[in-house]
Amino acid sequence: MDSDSPQPRFSQEIRALLERVAQQPLTLAHVLSETAERGFCLVIGLLVLPFLFPMPPGFTTILGSACLLLSLQMAVGRRSPWLPRRVAQFQFPSVLAKQVLSNLKRVTRVTERFVRPRLPGLANNPSVWHVNGVCISWLTLLLMSPIPMTNPIPTVGILIFVVATLEADGVMMILGYVATGLITGTFGLAGYLLWRSPELLQHWFR
Repeated sequence: MDSDSPQPRFSQEIRALLERVAQQPLTLAHVLSETAERGFCLVIGLLVLPFLFPMPPGFTTILGSACLLLSLQMAVGRRSPWLPRRVAQFQFPSVLAKQVLSNLKRVTRVTERFVRPRLPGLANNPSVWHVNGVCISWLTLLLMSPIPMTNPIPTVGILIFVVATLEADGVMMILGYVATGLITGTFGLAGYLLWRSPELLQHWFR
């Protein structure tokens, strides 16, 4: 692709992936090979979006580990994503892939009304790539934590960074930093309540 040509919007890449799913199974290797640097955030988005919905057993470890690996690569400054062969060849079940991409396509119709390139000094700063990788890594660890019924919370935070990075929107990135702080506080409170729950239950039923 010509370096001077505009980058495709997130919704355009989702449409292309939907067309691919209709023809053959979708693997992470396919996405990475077609999107290069943008593949970091695009694949991370695909990996975490299923966490907004009930997940089959075993998927949390596979998808979460792959997301963590990619985000840690962002944190240390890699621009070419890498995944172990076994993970890269992981095939999304066709039904799940179509459902995820269709839902994501509907979301992008809404987000693209107010997401656009803004604050280029922030959005295109090389250091911000590292910071976003650290934030996504931390949110992924929260996503994989054993606290029940909390998966969608860090997932929303990760998706904010995904869209912000793909669309070079500095305002959305700032929103992502705020969301990361709020989500961290929410998990801290939830963890504290779980730790104190035996004592609290004993007090309530005394």
